[in-house]
Amino acid sequence: MMSLNRSIFLSNAGISSSSSPFTGRQRGSVPSVPSSLRVVAVNSNRDRNGSVLTETTRKDVRDGAGSSSSAIDADSKSTVAPGGPHDVYDEDAATKEQVVTPWFVSVASGYTLLRDPHHNKGLAFTDKERGAHYLRGLLPPTVVSQELQVKKMMHIIRQYQVPLQKYMAMMDLQESNEKLFYKLLIDNVEEMLPIVYTPTVGEACQKYGSIFGRPQGLYISLKEKGCIHEVLRNWPEKNIEVIVVTDGERILGLGDLGCQGMGIPVGKLALYTALGGVRPSACLPVTIDVGTNNENLLNDEYYIGLRQRRATGQEYAELLHEFMSAVKQTYGEKVLIQFEDFANHNAFDLLAKYSTTHLVFNDDIQGTASVVLAGLVASLKEVGGTLADHTFLFLGAGEAGTGIAELIALEISKQTNMPVEETRKKVWLVDSKGLIVSSRRESLQHFKKPWAHEHEPVKTLLDAVNDIKPTVLIGTSGVGRTFTKEVIEAMASFNEKPIILSLSNPTSQSECTAEEAYTWSQGRAIFASGSPFAPLEYEGKTFVPGQANNAYIFPGLGLGLIMSGAIRVHDDMLLAASEALAAQVTQENFDKGLIYPPFKNIRRISAEIAAKVAAKAYELGLATRLPMPKDLVKHAESCMYSPAYQTFR
Repeated sequence: MMSLNRSIFLSNAGISSSSSPFTGRQRGSVPSVPSSLRVVAVNSNRDRNGSVLTETTRKDVRDGAGSSSSAIDADSKSTVAPGGPHDVYDEDAATKEQVVTPWFVSVASGYTLLRDPHHNKGLAFTDKERGAHYLRGLLPPTVVSQELQVKKMMHIIRQYQVPLQKYMAMMDLQESNEKLFYKLLIDNVEEMLPIVYTPTVGEACQKYGSIFGRPQGLYISLKEKGCIHEVLRNWPEKNIEVIVVTDGERILGLGDLGCQGMGIPVGKLALYTALGGVRPSACLPVTIDVGTNNENLLNDEYYIGLRQRRATGQEYAELLHEFMSAVKQTYGEKVLIQFEDFANHNAFDLLAKYSTTHLVFNDDIQGTASVVLAGLVASLKEVGGTLADHTFLFLGAGEAGTGIAELIALEISKQTNMPVEETRKKVWLVDSKGLIVSSRRESLQHFKKPWAHEHEPVKTLLDAVNDIKPTVLIGTSGVGRTFTKEVIEAMASFNEKPIILSLSNPTSQSECTAEEAYTWSQGRAIFASGSPFAPLEYEGKTFVPGQANNAYIFPGLGLGLIMSGAIRVHDDMLLAASEALAAQVTQENFDKGLIYPPFKNIRRISAEIAAKVAAKAYELGLATRLPMPKDLVKHAESCMYSPAYQTFR
């Protein structure tokens, strides 16, 4: 006989929404129930409509009373199955051909509570909590603090020599004890950021199929076309505020990783919580799987995505449009959708198409631009002058390069009241075919055309440096070691303090290393990179290379958008975020060669950025949470998620 749905419902009168250990990450008010803890155990004794036929209280079960047909005392009558002596639901005895209906627990307690990452505290459960939540005997008798748990986990993680092993340990922790994961990440952010984010997350994406364990986030493939709204409803959380979505076509500087790009949304949203204080339950990672053109993945037996070439054109556009429409229908107009690691030919089009109808943000175009602009504004305190006094040369004219270039032009326009068409002339770009000049205009992609200035054709970066004589050299090419010794020596020959930003990720794709930049410029370069480099000594002076990490910007930007209830992202918000970050750089930081503040202060920095972004949203009339708080910084801090353990009744 086919097994029917079986459920166990545990509830306790008076449990508040903040302390009730719900599984499925459900939040909200708990309906009033009788004061006795009740167990509803449902076995195959259901009527044709699925109505519950047997019910007992916890007290009755313990006393041996109640209906003899309940699932809890049915084990005394069950036959011994191959899987064990008390196979109440016949699941162990079932064959592959027999159908078994999964059952669930709606309120976590006992063993289930220990397997619920959102409420599990491990050995930090107090004696009182262990008694109230049926944990006695399931844990060793000792009770430890969260701080000691962090210390122990850091000791374990530091034993691993391979960064990917550390990454996997952190992901396991996130899936077993969410609050401990965020506590550890917040308290050790400078050490752990390169593990959960760049550069290690790049290797994790490359090997995602091999290390894949429990699914994190939603996978929306071409198979779900026509029912994406239904797929979104499968996600247990309903109050989503931030979605990070990728189609995996351009993961960091590693190229097309298809469905395995999920590591990027997962990592980004971990930082939204740890660095920006956005609730984990409000975050949703999404991968849009339209196939991959990576032959190695298509032939990899461990690959987890669709085994087909990438869909393009109308088929691709229709899937993305259905996704964007379903998100707005499901979560409302104020959900922030962050596009991540889309290829150039889609990234610009998607941002342009949906920026007027949705709250959207492209981190590769806008986030990178904002953090780089902040570093440039801060560096002016060292090199002098205004942005308008400098000349900028980019190696790389993709979404990152052109995004940064446009924000620089907008900031100069704002400061000088010059038309942005005029301020763009301060910025030059080099792509794979050489310097972008007006004679190439007809063959250029649309996003490159604004940067096609009057100049003779130039083929190499070195020739462009010598011709343009930039004060700032920025690498966004995704090609490693392209800032050669000759290029950096040329920059140093006509700049007392050349600004050199090597931004490509991961570390292997960086245009130059910190050591190369400092050594070849005789220690005069102002340097920052996309991936982290260790401090180094040159001629008796210790340099601490700065990292132009998007994590400085997007968590605070997201928090500012959420707390103001913004309905659109405006360029002025990005400028406000840049100015707020630049203002956090101190003279002490400059003395060490830094143009960004240390990450150990990132939550305070994010609060400052959130306040400036929110203020701009109110100023532009794009905020919906009224009235505006008097002190936006304090309000931002009060909105931030805390990883401290809560006490359960």
